[in-house]
Amino acid sequence: MLTVTAQTVLPARFHPRVDAGFMVTVGVNGRSIVAKAADLSMAGLKLFGDFGSAGERLTITVPLPNDRDVRTHATIRRCSEEGVAIEFDQLDWDDMFALARFVHPRL
Repeated sequence: MLTVTAQTVLPARFHPRVDAGFMVTVGVNGRSIVAKAADLSMAGLKLFGDFGSAGERLTITVPLPNDRDVRTHATIRRCSEEGVAIEFDQLDWDDMFALARFVHPRL
């Protein structure tokens, strides 16, 4: 007798994550909230806290240590008890290079 087991295959991450641990400013529904970033990638970040539901739009300001502030719009992609996963909108070249300067040495 043949037994078939179903497995959920999650797609591999294209952008690796690095620990962040710094505070970011989240603009949501006309309010500014300071939140702690758990991790950061070139595509987004994970924040501790509850800032809305999947699909909600935010404004994010990420003050990269010893570098510039990356300010962009973003979308909440996933929510859990641990926090929210946020995907950045398209970044300009200066912001992308600043993120790369932070992420690359920590990989």
